[in-house]
Amino acid sequence: MRNFKRSVFAALLIGAGASAVPAAAFEGTPVRPEDTAIPVATSQPATVPALKKALPAAPSTTSLTALQYAAEGGHPIAQWRLGKMYADGNGVDQDDLRAFDYFSKIANAHAEDSPSAPQAAIVANAFVALGRYYLDGIPNSKVKRDPERAREMFSYAASYFGNADAQYDLARLYIEGVGVPRDFRYGARWLGLAAQKGQHQAQAMLGQLLFNGDKLPRQAARGLMWLTLARDAATPEEAWIKDSYNRAVAKASDDDRVMALQMLEHWVQGRRD
Repeated sequence: MRNFKRSVFAALLIGAGASAVPAAAFEGTPVRPEDTAIPVATSQPATVPALKKALPAAPSTTSLTALQYAAEGGHPIAQWRLGKMYADGNGVDQDDLRAFDYFSKIANAHAEDSPSAPQAAIVANAFVALGRYYLDGIPNSKVKRDPERAREMFSYAASYFGNADAQYDLARLYIEGVGVPRDFRYGARWLGLAAQKGQHQAQAMLGQLLFNGDKLPRQAARGLMWLTLARDAATPEEAWIKDSYNRAVAKASDDDRVMALQMLEHWVQGRRD
């Protein structure tokens, strides 16, 4: 495994895809086109709690200099914080290319870190951020649109680090056929993994697939359960999730609603245990 990763990350970023692991058995195809026009997650991965505690939200000139000094010294938290700042334009002028470069430093230096290492979440999120940049490219820069490279980023973070955001983004590529042949069965399996970890966008998309059925064996109650969880976690900007939930509730039978509630209670209890 280490020899494979070393060859993969010798250059700036990978040139050959990381292998993906099998996931939970959810099979099927997308539902109606209007139900699958789902945007890529609109923000870069959220900072992990350690970053919020260690670093200010809007740094002063002095703290920005300290961050830059730490980043140049190879500190992954500082590199991640600066990458987020430049990606979001938070305290600095927005600059996607500089953000990309900071995320690249993390990925190149820490790709072989253990998934249980303290900085593993930061490393995985850096791969996700890079993958999302590759999906669209960065205008007027060296970073061109490269869905295959995006898939490589997501695949590595999803399989090696088990990152739920990467699993969701990877699932979407396979379900929508972006950079890869469409493979709804494989995509749905990655959705299942991410949904089980609480990734609400994956829960919403999986809920759609299960509730509507189509070529997927229909599981209306389970689909409604996932959509309910996703609705409760959705941001105001994620209207597609609430719309999907509302459509499902309107179509669900009384039995579907009762069973979905039982499944939801079981899910919540399982998360507490």
